[in-house]
Amino acid sequence: MDFKRHIAAGIRAGELTEEEVYAMLALPPNTEMGDFALPCFRLAKSMRKAPALIAEEIKNAYPADDPLVAEVTAVNGYVNFKIDRAFWAKETLAEVLRERERYGASDEGGGRVVCIDYSSVNIAKPFHIGHLSTTVLGSALYKLHKFLGYRPVGINHLGDYGTQFGKLIVAYKRWGSREEIEKGGLRALNALYVRFHKEAEADESLNDEARAYFKKIEDKDEESVALFEWFKQLTLKDVGRIYSLLDVHFDSWAGESFYNDKMQPVIDELREKGLLQESEGAQIVDLAAYDMPPCIILRSDGASLYATRDIAAAVYRKQTYDFYKCLYVVAYQQNLHFRQIFKVLELMGKEWAKDLVHVAYGMVSLEEGAMSTRKGNVVYLEDVIRKCVEKALSIIAEKNPSLENKEQIAETVGVGAVIFGALYNNKIKDITFSYDRVLNFEGETSCYVQYTCARAASVLSKGGAAAAYLVEEVLPQEFELIKRLSEFPSVLKDALDKYEPCFIARYAVDLAQAYNKFYFDCSILNAQEREKNFRLALTEATLVTLKNALGLLGIGVPEKM
Repeated sequence: MDFKRHIAAGIRAGELTEEEVYAMLALPPNTEMGDFALPCFRLAKSMRKAPALIAEEIKNAYPADDPLVAEVTAVNGYVNFKIDRAFWAKETLAEVLRERERYGASDEGGGRVVCIDYSSVNIAKPFHIGHLSTTVLGSALYKLHKFLGYRPVGINHLGDYGTQFGKLIVAYKRWGSREEIEKGGLRALNALYVRFHKEAEADESLNDEARAYFKKIEDKDEESVALFEWFKQLTLKDVGRIYSLLDVHFDSWAGESFYNDKMQPVIDELREKGLLQESEGAQIVDLAAYDMPPCIILRSDGASLYATRDIAAAVYRKQTYDFYKCLYVVAYQQNLHFRQIFKVLELMGKEWAKDLVHVAYGMVSLEEGAMSTRKGNVVYLEDVIRKCVEKALSIIAEKNPSLENKEQIAETVGVGAVIFGALYNNKIKDITFSYDRVLNFEGETSCYVQYTCARAASVLSKGGAAAAYLVEEVLPQEFELIKRLSEFPSVLKDALDKYEPCFIARYAVDLAQAYNKFYFDCSILNAQEREKNFRLALTEATLVTLKNALGLLGIGVPEKM
């Protein structure tokens, strides 16, 4: 139940509408003061009274027979409202245990389509730690939009176009073998790519040869296209394994090459609308009036660029999916690029350009430092996941050596730690990934939340599912947990509105902390029957909500740890 909405409907404050009152209602810093507070200072001018007098009037005018509100007080210009604890507990538990895996879900999306462009790995290049944020952030946004009633379309805009494929063909024909590549997969391909750049430093003709082979791919040369497609299949096989581990899925794998035959209509339209200009042989859209450098559409040699393909992709997505929003989960280094293409689409008269959103995020690095694909010093994401799983297994073996299915549980814990480590902070922050930090069972980590879930599951296995319970008097530790549980739907709404899955991750930690305080302060299994049933219901509702929160992030929950 939206208690804030209920209170707003009962407040009479001058000429303010219910919506205005609703927006003004805030959370007091101390719950002892109340659960909601209305500050009256901004009303002083229109009502021509001191805030303290206005607060007193509003308090006196509030319906005295409201069964939901236990107390209304006026203190220093604020009107404080305290909800009846038993009613709040009863309503919240009833909703969580009725909705279960759908608790927090809504139909606000109304089936509207939201395209989400994320992960976008490069063919024949390593799936490295730098791809972690876009992959798990995009996946969480996909799951969240679906949970709130939208129809998400997950798009993996593969990097499958460019001279690097000519370089790979040259390297393969000179130094590779089919057997080695089939056996080594992406790593073997990357080793060839690294060798090419090393050899090309001494022999510039290799770059000319690479450009010639890329031209052959464009011209549909049978052998070159066959090699390119083989490289692509090897890559998708390798990355598919990682996506499966991370619970990441896509509806479209249309990469850059998919838009080759879709760029010319865009170029023609830009020319027809007088937006294209020549500059030093290149074709550009001048954006100086918008405080941006020109957006280059065609280079002086007639070649297209990322911007050309991204504009064509946006047009295609609108025509194909008629999206409500189209999100681009791409690092903040591309801020200018997206500002440019969004502005070009706006200048083309695409009114839907306003529905394009760049969801920028910070970079992920390991404590070892920077990476370079060309030089070969990259950290494969698969290696990071494997190391986390191995470390989780060693911790579990030490803490609970008799635990069954240790390997499976370690995988759930290790993979969860990788995802949570990337999602816990605000997306725009740069992250230095630390194995020790993400696998801390007592810190603000997925391990801590998963362990709390295992604790709650253990309580329920010993006490049984909650029988019929009565809610009469609610202790402070119980109420703190109830209040946290009731916040989940609004946390999800906030996370969606701001494209911030970190709100869900932090909420999960807060809820786990509230449950553990309740667990240590309040006897559950040894309590009187009435209290026991209520506390078992609280435990079950907590487990349901934590599973829902972690599930939206792509993190599993083991029954035991």
